Amino acid sequence: MAEAHRIAKNRKGFYVKMKFFRTKNLKPDKPFLLRYFKWVLWFSLSFYFFAKFLNNHEPGTTSSFKTTLINHSHRALSESILSESNGLLNDLKVYVYELPSKYNTDWLSNERCSNHLFASEVAIHRALTNSDFRTFDPTEADFFFVPVYVSCNFSTVNGFPAIGHARALISSAVEFISSELPFWKRSNGSDHVFVASHDYGACFHAMEDRAIADGIPDFMKNSIILQTFGVKYQHLCQTVDSIVIPPYISPTAVKSTLSKSPIDGPRDIYTFFRGKMEVHPKNVSGRFYSKHVRTEILRKYGTDRRFYLKRHRFVGYQSEIVRSTFCLCPLGWAPWSPRLVESVVLGCVPVIIADGIHLPFESTIPWSEISLTVKEKDVAKLGSILDDVAKTNLSSIQRNLWDRKLRRALMFNDDVVTGDATWEVLVALSMKLDRSHRRSRISNE
Repeated sequence: MAEAHRIAKNRKGFYVKMKFFRTKNLKPDKPFLLRYFKWVLWFSLSFYFFAKFLNNHEPGTTSSFKTTLINHSHRALSESILSESNGLLNDLKVYVYELPSKYNTDWLSNERCSNHLFASEVAIHRALTNSDFRTFDPTEADFFFVPVYVSCNFSTVNGFPAIGHARALISSAVEFISSELPFWKRSNGSDHVFVASHDYGACFHAMEDRAIADGIPDFMKNSIILQTFGVKYQHLCQTVDSIVIPPYISPTAVKSTLSKSPIDGPRDIYTFFRGKMEVHPKNVSGRFYSKHVRTEILRKYGTDRRFYLKRHRFVGYQSEIVRSTFCLCPLGWAPWSPRLVESVVLGCVPVIIADGIHLPFESTIPWSEISLTVKEKDVAKLGSILDDVAKTNLSSIQRNLWDRKLRRALMFNDDVVTGDATWEVLVALSMKLDRSHRRSRISNE
């Protein structure tokens, strides 16, 4: 009897299980994916977050330099720029001060002023002047743009921009706008915007120790600084509300290069770098250029066929970038470099060698999916790191990199173009509307 009862119980359990998997009307079973939808969804989400974790995890070994093969975490620029930005920029208004020409346009007599790597100060001024975001009524402005060009005073000795006059020139401009209109004094400059597209931003010096010693001028400390300098660690030259912008690259030059060599064309140069590389680093008052990084690259890979390294300037060097797979972007005096933008807009995978760098428009551009980051101490491992990426996920990185919206977001134009660099600046400003006197006035009414 006991055995018969046990068999009957098991059969009942089997019947219940069978009934669970059948419909009431005895229709055929649902497709596998529908029956196990919850489990498939759970597995997919788990795999997505795991892949995203691997992609964002701090690299510790050579293999960690790989970018994830799964691109679900890629935040498409078409969505972030065209959808979100349009809403953020709704009714944003910028007043552009009309300063005497000695502060800006007089400098344009030198053609280099509007075309060199610091020329974002010129490009942003031009774009805002012609923009629908500009208001001629300062009482209706959210922000006030102060157009002072300080990078166009070129040294007769070395041809580089001499910015020793920057503090005095900007201070003079502030005195002028303070005497003409009440808006600077009303906010103590907190809703005013300046461009400082130099090595160490508003510290206005190319040497880091001198820049730190001089610091940011007191009268600018409450304002918003658009600067190419940016790091993710504490630095005196970043103790101000700032927006990290890309260095200036001529859209005309890029367009000309891509018209001759398409971005998805053949790339016969494996690893490219052209620029200053000292065989024996010169000690400049206790400072070594590039912290020895470029010298180490030349020493380690100068005779390596995989590396195309050139120390001398070449006017048409963009034609070399568009032929290259990897483009080295090591720090110079400052951590940032125009090579970063040139690499992206010409489709060469940027290899960033600058510890702690804060990259332009990080909330929009998926840098981790279009570039490689190598620590300064690991520069001697470059060969194996790049070979590892080339064997695994290079094609995935290139697909992300060749998105035309990336090129647009990193380049300045004479007019604001939806999704271009000035547009991105405006988007970043729209996140700081708590500084807008107009907005606070409206909310209090």
